[in-house]
Amino acid sequence: MGDFSAEWLALREPADHAARSARLTRAIAERIARSTRRPRIVDLAAGAGSNVRYLAPYLPPRQQWRLVDHDAALLGAASRTIVPNVATIAADTFDLSTLDAPSAHELVDGASLVTASALLDLVSDRFVGLLSAACRSAGAAVLFALTYDGRIACTPEDAGDAGVRDLVNRHQRRDKGFGPALGPAAADETVRRLDAAGFDVDRDRSDWTLGAGEGALQRALIDGWADAAVEMAPDRAAIVAAWRARRLARLDEGTSVIVVGHEDIAAWPRN
Repeated sequence: MGDFSAEWLALREPADHAARSARLTRAIAERIARSTRRPRIVDLAAGAGSNVRYLAPYLPPRQQWRLVDHDAALLGAASRTIVPNVATIAADTFDLSTLDAPSAHELVDGASLVTASALLDLVSDRFVGLLSAACRSAGAAVLFALTYDGRIACTPEDAGDAGVRDLVNRHQRRDKGFGPALGPAAADETVRRLDAAGFDVDRDRSDWTLGAGEGALQRALIDGWADAAVEMAPDRAAIVAAWRARRLARLDEGTSVIVVGHEDIAAWPRN
């Protein structure tokens, strides 16, 4: 499974929280509030706890969270999160790339809500199928946030933007530890899988819109996209390097705006 540093997760957290669909968050919160049982939330690929910090204030009190990630250090930081409405946080070190049907059912057993952020574009079709079936068996609602959908728009436009975006999207389909990744197809495939498993599904845009105030995140993205593009097309290294230099120049001028397309997906068991 891919590794993400604490620094990267901290850098992206404000943009993540600003982008998320308030409409879907409220819809899920209202459904959880109707239940008579104490809210039990399973957060997959929980990292350093960003999803807890975003979601917990919206959900009913006395929440019990189970945070699942392969990185024990990140989980340690996440489990120390203090958020209103949260009664307990349990950390579970588990490599989601090893997920099979029995472990999927064990992870979500008893959950009111299964959630994840910025995960589904990294995983395989098989993973989404296993998770959808397990969540339906548990009777859990789901909220999957910030799934990358292949859209990147940079302002001012540059002639090299489309070529780099295409190479990045090809890179996104490479194996991230789960088998061939769904990449930009993840939202559509997840909706299809959840519907087939017996869920009512809703989806909403949750795009990052990054301006001058997000200069450090823009810079990290430009550098990361350039690296990914060169991995896919080494023969275009000089072209990509020139594109990177032009984009960073726009950033340094204070004129750069980058929109990165994401979707949030909410679903609940069909009656």
